[in-house]
Amino acid sequence: MNPAPGISPAPLTVDDDRLFSSDPTQRAIARRLYAGVRALPIVSPHGHTDPRWFGDNEAFTDPATLLIIPDHYVFRMLYSQGVPLESLGVPRQDGGPVEHDARKIWRLFAKHWHLFRGTPTRMWFQHAMH
Repeated sequence: MNPAPGISPAPLTVDDDRLFSSDPTQRAIARRLYAGVRALPIVSPHGHTDPRWFGDNEAFTDPATLLIIPDHYVFRMLYSQGVPLESLGVPRQDGGPVEHDARKIWRLFAKHWHLFRGTPTRMWFQHAMH
């Protein structure tokens, strides 16, 4: 949805403490711990990325291939609301046809963006797009 002519959307602002406890004592501890590791690389066995992406260091062709198709949190939410996995480009187990038009996939995701209100997935997306 485009804003009306002459109206600019407000920039997204995120609080640095958004993932910390609201308890002041716990938040202070979390800030100190985070300050000690914030510059370190993330090494996680639970990743949604193919390690070859980092080794090959090639540009991604489109946001759907990077952010929608491989992310089970995204496609499961949409599927739970009646969006067929095939329309999101998610490969079928039987090798059957799926959507390959990245723009169609991205537009379908955007059409259902409201479903992610209040979810960790939306928080992550907003952070990634910031």
